[in-house]
Amino acid sequence: MASTPSVVLFKAEGCHLCERAQGQLAALRDELAFAYAEVDITGDPELEARYREWLPVVEIDGERAFVYWLDEAAFRRKMSQTS
Repeated sequence: MASTPSVVLFKAEGCHLCERAQGQLAALRDELAFAYAEVDITGDPELEARYREWLPVVEIDGERAFVYWLDEAAFRRKMSQTS
């Protein structure tokens, strides 16, 4: 039995691309089954250094899958490969 993929969105306050990715992932969760979490990097020096220049960052099962924007067709393909 396959496990449920885990998706994490790294975002920051005032990031319009992050807001767009949030909306896309909300819609995709209605279509696809995956665990979902959001991490706000704002004010965390380690996370700021690691993610700020790439925001938004979407990781699937701990691996960076998308930066700057979320390609929904590519996301669906990646999710079909994890299940």
